[in-house]
Amino acid sequence: MQLQTVDGDLLDQDVDVIVNAWNRNIIPWWLLLPQGVSGAIKKRGGYAPFRELGKLGPIPLGGAVLTGAGKLPFKSIIHVAGISMWWRSSERSIRDSTRNAVALAAEHNFESMAFPLIGAGTGGGSADDVLSMMQDELGNCDFDGLIRIVRFRH
Repeated sequence: MQLQTVDGDLLDQDVDVIVNAWNRNIIPWWLLLPQGVSGAIKKRGGYAPFRELGKLGPIPLGGAVLTGAGKLPFKSIIHVAGISMWWRSSERSIRDSTRNAVALAAEHNFESMAFPLIGAGTGGGSADDVLSMMQDELGNCDFDGLIRIVRFRH
């Protein structure tokens, strides 16, 4: 695995698949105010990935599911349930989301993927703590390709 950490916009990365830090998918997507990565995906990629996501039902905390990428230039989007129903992340939800997203990407033979900081921002986690947990968890994952963690910068 080639692991990179960069500053920038997740949606501007030249990768096969991006990871969307989502919730457990219990509240219908159309009731949620677009925020963070999900808001950016809706704005630039349209609603198709979220309609598809809604049909998949509840995602276990730390789980990962795959949808199409809408109008975005990626092969797919991996949505992870990195925050609880109370809009909070935990070390377990961050680590499980990271590991399960990588496993799903490997299962679908993607060669490159980009992550946001799962559970930072809306999830309440400190960016530095989340980055450290994700890097540590990725060190335990088996992925034959590029994994890029993107710290959001305007």
